[in-house]
Amino acid sequence: MSEALCVELRRSVTVMPGGRGDGALFVRRRSASVGPVSVERQPTPLREVEQDEDGDEEFQDGVPFYVNRGGLPVDEATWDRMWKHVAKIHPEGEKMVQRIRGMPYLPKIPTPCVPTFQLSTLVPDRLEAIQRYTRELQYNHTGTQFFEIKKNRPLTGLMDLAREMIRESLPIKCLEAVILGIYLTNGMAGVERFPISFKTQFSGSSFRHIVLGIHYAGRFGSLGMSRREDLMFKPPACRTLLDLVLEFEGSYRRCWHSLKKVKIGQYVSHDPHSVEQIEWKHSVLDLDRLSRDELRRELERHARDMRLKVLKGAAVPSSPTRERRKDTSSPQRSQSSPHRRNGRSERRSSGEKKATEQKSVNDVGYQIRV
Repeated sequence: MSEALCVELRRSVTVMPGGRGDGALFVRRRSASVGPVSVERQPTPLREVEQDEDGDEEFQDGVPFYVNRGGLPVDEATWDRMWKHVAKIHPEGEKMVQRIRGMPYLPKIPTPCVPTFQLSTLVPDRLEAIQRYTRELQYNHTGTQFFEIKKNRPLTGLMDLAREMIRESLPIKCLEAVILGIYLTNGMAGVERFPISFKTQFSGSSFRHIVLGIHYAGRFGSLGMSRREDLMFKPPACRTLLDLVLEFEGSYRRCWHSLKKVKIGQYVSHDPHSVEQIEWKHSVLDLDRLSRDELRRELERHARDMRLKVLKGAAVPSSPTRERRKDTSSPQRSQSSPHRRNGRSERRSSGEKKATEQKSVNDVGYQIRV
């Protein structure tokens, strides 16, 4: 697959319908697998997040949503499907596709830099820097998610995928941003992370979105990716989990969406090599059936469950260092090794060893009496 062809698909992102809240879309990126892209500004109508629930279904509630299951570089079948989808949903259709794919050259664009921090950098500043980096990757408007996120994968596998996202620097969707946020906040002292997913309705259609919840210094916030600025980053300023949910409900209301369901997971381990799976749906809350007091009680219960998980993790002692048993033969030894050991003298206790040492000293002519 030629680099120019990859570049042209990336450039098509800038002219597709749907965009961020400021009414324009900027794309600036280079990928080793999909190549550089140009910078272009186009007015875009307001649309809301269209994320499938499990991250691997091609259609959810009638909304076309494709996933690149072949990895990177993108295979030919996925590549053609992306272009057909772009031509189908874009106002100019095939004309736009032919114009972009026929361009001979596009300038190279630098890759966003992963944020690095000094020891003195405050946690809120670190979270803002991570969100800026996520935003620089841009939202993926191609209709095809480049990285396949399997929610049942162990955490270590998802962290490998996050490293691939950083290496490729391609546009991402909200589920990919959650995995990236977990990776970039690993080891951040005092910060706990948990997934929060939302189901909303607008004009008879259902839409799904997910962000990474943040708990720090007794306050709640979030990291993520969305077409809308107020549906991803929330600084850790909400006193309770209910305040955070209501903050998102207000953000949805401002873009004429009604929040129907909220799913909240458990805290995610900070160990990048953990084989645990992320618990995505520890609490499922139907806002149409719950009163405000019932919602508050359920969220308080969930917050207690998350705290208990952290306390249990801190109370579990670390595994003792495995010591090699000296009376067990090495698996690399031959079968005759145990017989040779049986012919040796029995292992002496510490008292017998001291007596032998004293005897050797006495042979020299010295004697110590106790």
